[in-house]
Amino acid sequence: MKIIIGAGKTAQDGFLSTQESELSLLNRENFSRILGENKAECFLAEHVFEHLTYEEGLLAAKNCFDFLQPGGYLRAAVPDGNFRNEWFQNMVKIGGSGDPNHPAFTHKIVYDYKTFVKLFESVGFEVNLLEYCDEQGRFHYRYWNDADGHIGRSFRYDTRNSEEHLGMVSIIVDAVKPKIINNY
Repeated sequence: MKIIIGAGKTAQDGFLSTQESELSLLNRENFSRILGENKAECFLAEHVFEHLTYEEGLLAAKNCFDFLQPGGYLRAAVPDGNFRNEWFQNMVKIGGSGDPNHPAFTHKIVYDYKTFVKLFESVGFEVNLLEYCDEQGRFHYRYWNDADGHIGRSFRYDTRNSEEHLGMVSIIVDAVKPKIINNY
């Protein structure tokens, strides 16, 4: 099973779209209710983790890790704290621009790539960075397969981006649960 967490209106072939009311990252019982005794092949969380505190993010990452099959992955994207664009940073900062009707109003953290990777590695994931800005604001991109989890707010798919100009940058990672085989 492949599951989109906090899907909003997002749907993708082969994925089950869920809302926070159905699958809260902080509620293990929600995972058990949806998966039963099974483990997920993939979780997809586009712009979800910034709505949690770092400590809540750790719990969320742990829950995803525990309910993934070995070799499964969590593809996650958050706004990039290293993207050098004043308008963007004002929009995605903690509390957003202050408009309670804007989704960024509930942002609790702004990640840079090192902090986002550390979040997942600290619960056992092996992390592959797919898109991010480094400390100098340089954008890095590694090809990723859209069929493995579509991220709309990405270099390839966000219409605010082009080869000449970036308007929306997310940190995108694949956090993989290692498959370990004891051969003894």
